[in-house]
Amino acid sequence: MQSVSLIAGVDEAGRGPLAGEVYAAAVILDPARPIAGLADSKKLSETKRDALALEIREKALCWCIARASVAEIDTLNILHATMLAMRRALEGLERQPVEAIIDGNRVPAGLTMAARAIVKGDASEPAISAASILAKTARDASLLELDARHPEYGFARHKGYPTAEHMAAIAAHGVLAEHRKSFGPVKKWLEAHQGELF
Repeated sequence: MQSVSLIAGVDEAGRGPLAGEVYAAAVILDPARPIAGLADSKKLSETKRDALALEIREKALCWCIARASVAEIDTLNILHATMLAMRRALEGLERQPVEAIIDGNRVPAGLTMAARAIVKGDASEPAISAASILAKTARDASLLELDARHPEYGFARHKGYPTAEHMAAIAAHGVLAEHRKSFGPVKKWLEAHQGELF
């Protein structure tokens, strides 16, 4: 059932890493069940993020987490893949919002509802903060799974970002299927090794 109060906050996680999918979440909060402590997920400790993610899943009117694959990132580029993940998150909501408020300065194409972008919205809009927390915790969980399969890369620590540890692991062990081939350091390694994946 549509209502003027149904506003979905949308945010992403994982635009910058060299590995893994990009995640997005859409959340419609319930005004009758406020959640204390919502903030930009990057400003919260991992423990606090995990606790809030559980509370958001329990108390929100509805929520959806979506992804764009590494192949989509490499085909579309990271910006367009992020927009695709955001659109999928909105389309996956059980209830149709009348408006989507999206962190950043761009709105995904092809939305079926009104939408506006809010720069640094994850720090000012609770629904966007909630979406940032769900996207970040879901992506982190996927990198922990990747770490379990390939512990030599240290994904549990750097979450795929281009840290010195990650760059050293690529130099020592090569590029995985989960690495983004269009990203500079990965592309450079592949060019030097004739595109060989490990």
